[in-house]
Amino acid sequence: MLQLSNIARMLDEKEKDIVEALYKDLSKPELETFISEISTAKSSCKEALEGLKQWMIPQKVKTSIATFPSSAEIVSEPLGVVLVISTWNFPFLLSIDPVIGAISAGNAVVLKPSEIAPATSSLLAQLVEEYLDSSAVKVVEGAVPETTALLEQKWDKILYTGSARVGRIVMAAAAKHLTPVILELGGKSPAIVDSDLDLQVAVRRIIAGKWALNNGQACIGVDYIITTKDFAPKLIEALKDGLEQFFGKDPMNSKDISRIVSSTQFARLVKLLEEDRVSDKIVLGGQTNEKQLKIAPTILLDIPEDTQIMNEEIFGPLMPIVTVDKIEGSFDVIKSRPKPLAVYVFTNNEQLKKSFVENISSGGMLINDTVLHVVVAGLPFGGVGESGMGSYHGKFSFDGFSHKKSVMYRSLSGDSTLRYPPYTPEKEKLFKAALSGNIFRIILASIGWVALTPVPRAMQQSPVHSV
Repeated sequence: MLQLSNIARMLDEKEKDIVEALYKDLSKPELETFISEISTAKSSCKEALEGLKQWMIPQKVKTSIATFPSSAEIVSEPLGVVLVISTWNFPFLLSIDPVIGAISAGNAVVLKPSEIAPATSSLLAQLVEEYLDSSAVKVVEGAVPETTALLEQKWDKILYTGSARVGRIVMAAAAKHLTPVILELGGKSPAIVDSDLDLQVAVRRIIAGKWALNNGQACIGVDYIITTKDFAPKLIEALKDGLEQFFGKDPMNSKDISRIVSSTQFARLVKLLEEDRVSDKIVLGGQTNEKQLKIAPTILLDIPEDTQIMNEEIFGPLMPIVTVDKIEGSFDVIKSRPKPLAVYVFTNNEQLKKSFVENISSGGMLINDTVLHVVVAGLPFGGVGESGMGSYHGKFSFDGFSHKKSVMYRSLSGDSTLRYPPYTPEKEKLFKAALSGNIFRIILASIGWVALTPVPRAMQQSPVHSV
């Protein structure tokens, strides 16, 4: 509890330093930093502080008549020493949030921040040393060599946030020591836009889940939009108007939008944009400034499916729009790709909402908004398939970093000889009657009146359990 209290104090006392570090790394607007990183971390810490005593209480479990008299429970215990490998797009939150979960479960933690966000990495090392017990949490800075060296060690659990490519490397390294992993990856998270909706509200929420969210550099951000051919022109015009309202006529000079994190990521995005059969599909934006590491919000229409931009996570301000004849055609588009980390559906059609929930598999799903599902305390955050494995946030973090130990209690008095040799026909009858849980059959067996054949249905009673 002391370490969690110290994290809460750190978040209050060092808010300005955190804002400055994130501006250096990503040019994140101050309000966006507070909402998406600081405030969310504070909420996680508060939830752990308020819920930890309840989370730690052993969970009682019913036992059967076969073990009578007995009681049982599930006891949560720490795994040991945990490695957290963070990422650069939300470099503060995605470092601190898993640490909160790991130490709330009683583990020691080694945190490896991303070297691609050097100001935040340096700040984390400084703050952890200043506020936390070095025997509980340590920070190791560095790049690939340091991460490789860490992965060669034996850990009791590893949480990695990043790409599927590196996720495979982490999982392979963990397998050598049979170390369990939580992999928070990503993928191409679509937004399906039906024509039956309030378009202005939908557009604002899509922009908030793309360009106003670290300029598209977010694993849960909208990667592409699916809508009908007939509705696409209206949607594009609404997006143009919405982007101008948010970022002005010249978004390249807006102070309300983040820059691209590095020259490497900038070059990757420009390459996606300049590929043959892609550049001529731009309907808005496309401007770039390598010196400032800025790319304007860009909308592209009906890019060929075999292009690179349609086959890898974009992680930037480029937004393809895929059109289908009927909105139900979006099911096939989504199912043709690996399962995404999130799916967003905008519609007032109740049947369509139900169909998406029942038929589309994804890490999470949000109807008529974007991103906000990750701040709901009672919902787990995690992927499925290519988008990751395992989950965390709140109680799910505590569970994810705990071993659930099965414990049963029995008395040494009242020991039955039924389970012990020699095995007699009478014991067999009574044992089978006891396992059936049928009171009537147990009574008959105990006085020798029951056969080895099943009891008629009319004589059966409900099973009996004891706690």
